[in-house]
Amino acid sequence: MEINRTNLTHMFFRAVSLIVFVTHFAVLPAQAPDHATDAAFVRKIYDQALTDGRCYPWLHDLCYDVGHRLSGSTGAEKAVRWSKAVLDTIGLDSVWLQPVMVPRWERGEAEQVQVLGNKKRGGLRLDALALGGSVGTDGKAVNGEVLEVRSWEALDSLGEARIRGKIVFYNRPMDPTKIRTFEAYGGCVDQRVHGASRAAKYGAVGVLVRSMGFRLDDFPHTGSLRYDSAFTLIPAVAISTNSAEKLSALLRAETTTPKVSMTLHCRTLPDVPSYNVIGEIRGSEFPDSVILVGGHLDSWDVGHGAHDDGAGCTQSMDVLNYFRKIGYQPRHTIRCVLFMNEENGLRGGREYAAEAARKGEFHLCAIESDAGGFTPRGFGFDADDSVMDRFFERVAVHQNLLEPYGLKLYRGGGGADISPLKDQKGLLSGYAPDSQRYFDYHHTAADVFDAVNKRELELGAASMAALVYLIDKHGL
Repeated sequence: MEINRTNLTHMFFRAVSLIVFVTHFAVLPAQAPDHATDAAFVRKIYDQALTDGRCYPWLHDLCYDVGHRLSGSTGAEKAVRWSKAVLDTIGLDSVWLQPVMVPRWERGEAEQVQVLGNKKRGGLRLDALALGGSVGTDGKAVNGEVLEVRSWEALDSLGEARIRGKIVFYNRPMDPTKIRTFEAYGGCVDQRVHGASRAAKYGAVGVLVRSMGFRLDDFPHTGSLRYDSAFTLIPAVAISTNSAEKLSALLRAETTTPKVSMTLHCRTLPDVPSYNVIGEIRGSEFPDSVILVGGHLDSWDVGHGAHDDGAGCTQSMDVLNYFRKIGYQPRHTIRCVLFMNEENGLRGGREYAAEAARKGEFHLCAIESDAGGFTPRGFGFDADDSVMDRFFERVAVHQNLLEPYGLKLYRGGGGADISPLKDQKGLLSGYAPDSQRYFDYHHTAADVFDAVNKRELELGAASMAALVYLIDKHGL
């Protein structure tokens, strides 16, 4: 096999990564931590966050000066410029933009979705948002009788004879008995993601999906769908939980099946260039070994995207700001990454991992904040079994230092944007704040700056910085 300069460079970086990997997994865990020193420094991080943190005013500016920022939009472009300008003020060693091509979907004019009236009653407007990536109706109304289903089995049992020409209404709610709300979300989000194509398979002309949230309100929750190209692409909207309850009651009460009319103006345009925004403090001993903190810069096109994920972005930025303000020189490179296009494509996360592989970078740990700016509860972790076992051998040491701040470390976590880094065999971590209110705001017009509490946001950023410090000092 011919070995050119590119191959030799790649082999060199692979060798460096292996050396770093062996160093951190074999040598550093053997070093006994200085508990008093570590406890004092963690306290210093929290003091800095709660007296001179910047994540909350930064979030204010992101929400009000930039606003919502769906990938490919002018808002997303403005967010890139804003976040790079802010990172430039911290005094980092490097700040740069990483190019990535992203999808561009536009909602257009407001959706019009209503139950048509009949001789016995008037019409009923449904609070609705087109699902991200949905096809439009070319400004024309699509009408059809409504069929309510709560499971895939119910859909399949109706079959083409009952479904053709109809509008399918997916009304499977989030399970309120699940204490972990993300588990409840995972138990019903498949109807949003795959519902359109599953219904189109049987000839449906459109779908309505109950919003993914516990609270009964008038805010529809948008989110991405995935079309199966084997079937006709049909329009798909989310309706608010209140609208879902009203429609379901109407279907039970009516002797004849009500008809729904839906008019959507959304469209998908060609991909456009955008960027991940990256800043770092270079490590003094292991500059090619990276500890990453990050969130996704894009949001849906309603509300401010404050909890999802402006909070995670400004928290990650503030982590590096704390270290600069305190004067801490990390052993490893500490990097903040603001990913583009998590909501409807994950292009930023995939491009970041691909570029890291091309450069031969090793990520000792990647921490993602994408669960809102609520009260910190801990961190979940994901990695290969050998990495997890070694890390959890010393979790009790870290736990003793973090427990006074209400933090637990547990197996099971990570994040969408950092998931492509798992092949590097480092540690992936998801910051886990209290999640009970998260799905009141998720993907809605209610996700605005005023929904975020300043102290909760700052405590979350401090918690992330404390974990970064412990991993930087003691390895895995």
